[in-house]
Amino acid sequence: MELANKKVLITGGSAGIGKAIIEELLTHGVEEIAVMGRTGEKLDALEEQFSSVTFLKIQGDVSQLDDVKNAAKMVKEEWGALDILINNAGVVSAGFLEEISDDDVISQVNINVTGLILLTKHLLPLLKESSEGALINVSSGLGYIAMPFYSVYAATKAAVKHFSEAMRRELYKYPIHVMTVYPTATDTEMMKTANVDGKMDSPTQVAKASIKGLVNKEIEVILGGQQRKDQIEENFQNPLDVDEKVEGQFKSLLKRTEQHRSM
Repeated sequence: MELANKKVLITGGSAGIGKAIIEELLTHGVEEIAVMGRTGEKLDALEEQFSSVTFLKIQGDVSQLDDVKNAAKMVKEEWGALDILINNAGVVSAGFLEEISDDDVISQVNINVTGLILLTKHLLPLLKESSEGALINVSSGLGYIAMPFYSVYAATKAAVKHFSEAMRRELYKYPIHVMTVYPTATDTEMMKTANVDGKMDSPTQVAKASIKGLVNKEIEVILGGQQRKDQIEENFQNPLDVDEKVEGQFKSLLKRTEQHRSM
């Protein structure tokens, strides 16, 4: 896929993986980027950092239907077109299910799934008009292999996986490439409160792999190398074996997730 001169909208683009994706898009000739985010100051900072980009700044929360509709309206009125939608915004609240607040359960579902689906729905008419479009949904490695203390988060990211698959098959008549990205632990603000042992991927690594996958029209970009792909296969073929392994890691996983919250 040729990315130069494409019009792109990305959610959660003011930091972390989203910001790194913007940097990577620039190297492929993208000059017009709409960014939807909750904090106006962070959107302004993007504009200052990437002076060569024509930004369409959309302050809004993807969990709010009115904000989603407003984002679609702004893109239609300002551009009248859209080639690539990158659903990257996400939040996490880990812990024993009965200890996660009701508000955090609802917010994870609304931001990670409901908002993603609704934004896609309201922008599909523009994507369908593109001569070569794309829909990119950022899931998580936990969307493939669910782990204790991430019951809600893993459920939302698995939903993203299946939403992508359904949309790929639903849109087969249109020149819209649908791709899902599955990062592992990534060194972003979202992971600051997680007690992670070992090296994490950098946002740049995830961004480069994602855009390379888009250019090559891959349907999945799975971070973590062959080891991660082997784990996914084992989880599919022998889930009870994985259960036993996780049981042995239960205490260390609990320690890792005790304070993990980024909402």
